[in-house]
Amino acid sequence: MKILVLNCGSSSIKYKLFEMERKEVIAQGGVEKIGLPDAFLLVKLPNGEKVKIEKPMPEHTVGIELILSVLVDEKIGCIKSLKEINAVGHRVVHGGEKFNKSVLITPEVHKEIEQCIDLAPLHNPANLKGIDAISKILPGVPQVAVFDTAFHQTMPDYAYMYALPYELYEKYAIRRYGFHGTSHRYVSARVCEFLGVKADGKKIITAHIGNGGSCAAVLNGKSVDTSMGLTPVEGLVMGTRAGDLDLGAAMFIMDKEHLNTAQFSDLVNKKSGLAGISGVSSDCRDITAAIEAGNKRANLAREMFIYRVKKYIGAYAAAMNGVDIIVFTGGIGENDPYIRGEIVKGLTYLGAKLDDKKNDGKRGEEVVISTDDSKVTVCVIPTDEELMIASDTLALI
Repeated sequence: MKILVLNCGSSSIKYKLFEMERKEVIAQGGVEKIGLPDAFLLVKLPNGEKVKIEKPMPEHTVGIELILSVLVDEKIGCIKSLKEINAVGHRVVHGGEKFNKSVLITPEVHKEIEQCIDLAPLHNPANLKGIDAISKILPGVPQVAVFDTAFHQTMPDYAYMYALPYELYEKYAIRRYGFHGTSHRYVSARVCEFLGVKADGKKIITAHIGNGGSCAAVLNGKSVDTSMGLTPVEGLVMGTRAGDLDLGAAMFIMDKEHLNTAQFSDLVNKKSGLAGISGVSSDCRDITAAIEAGNKRANLAREMFIYRVKKYIGAYAAAMNGVDIIVFTGGIGENDPYIRGEIVKGLTYLGAKLDDKKNDGKRGEEVVISTDDSKVTVCVIPTDEELMIASDTLALI
């Protein structure tokens, strides 16, 4: 059983082809810069070699056609015919209140995803382009939508509601939805397997921290709170996103800078966060280099990042009346021992103790980084959203 997983962004397409009997990735890569003259596909071969194919790709269909042609290519492909692809799983960012689990894509589901475009205008249109392209190129092949928001649909109303006039929730479904749900679902389940414990009875806090970031409180295997809200801009300090912001400050800035809503959205989504504070970059590796060169704003950006994650972990420990396991994942969570260490060192009041030797140098691997006598088990679990999407797709077909 071979399942293709697609993650379509506004100008990119990431893909993995799985052989599900072995849960093995047999092909992977990604298209970048769709719509630009220097668009390209980067293919990652099993031996670690990378092949770059440059080709104009004005829209997603051309990119997906190129991906499929590479899969059957005699030299760098892995299958003889596209008929070997049994199904396609799609990452879909926003499912609103309609979807609390993954679903087979039907015309009705397609319409529901369209109706969520207002809630995720940068993401859902791109996700739909991927679905439409597969419908055109591989008609008849079953497709599955796996929603970023679905895992968080178990939040209680007092956690997901905003203290706005209730009529706004009734009219526009304005509430906290949360994102990175597929990642939070995967790592919260995987850490229990890794530690040999059951999810029932466990209080787990997952920190998916990368260019985008969110924390989630997972009680008995179910999400009960998460830091992102109606949109992915709420919560933690992120690469270019502001995270939590006083609404009064938002109105003040719009008045003083004469910004309309689109311009303000650009400010808090693309020009804020680590990049906005540091003036250097949205990438923690660049910020670390700047700190080592004596850049005080870069240091401030990193301190703010660490502080916000600590605050949310503390808040979620309070929400669940304790915490048993803390999990780091995402690009920073998996690969930055310093940031992980500084966060854990600020959680001694919870009984969390960092083991420096276990933490130092650990990148991209499953590992316990707390001491043997720590009351809270702290782990690093690399996320695998694509495997979760493939697994959901297999279950539905």
